[in-house]
Amino acid sequence: MALKIELKPGERFVLGESVITNGKQRTHLFIDGDAPILREKDIVLPEEADTPCKRIYIVVQAMYLAKNPQDFHKDYFELIGAMQEAAPSTMAHIDAINNEILTGSLYKALKKTKMLIEYERGLLDHAKRSTELRSDGEGDRKSA
Repeated sequence: MALKIELKPGERFVLGESVITNGKQRTHLFIDGDAPILREKDIVLPEEADTPCKRIYIVVQAMYLAKNPQDFHKDYFELIGAMQEAAPSTMAHIDAINNEILTGSLYKALKKTKMLIEYERGLLDHAKRSTELRSDGEGDRKSA
């Protein structure tokens, strides 16, 4: 069964090792085959990887697009090892990603890594609120 992609004007996507850019009109494509496909909205560029989990996403993304995903395993395991040490509560997310990688479901691994990034965002927001609580002594209390 073909994958149906609807592209907005100017939208890009990666098909295998090629970047394809849509023209000025909305386009519908039907794609058959095994080449990895990644829409622009799902691509994280290296300069955007400003957190540990986004760096993990970069490596999983590289695995998904690569002919030899194993070439990125060393980098991946180094990053998740550091993540597990820094934030042990991420273990369930990392296990889910690992399972997808081990079964060769790299697109699913990407989706699970997005969930890890959302979890990380929650951790960082919580840490920021805690710091603000300590610095002003007021916390989240509203003034009357």
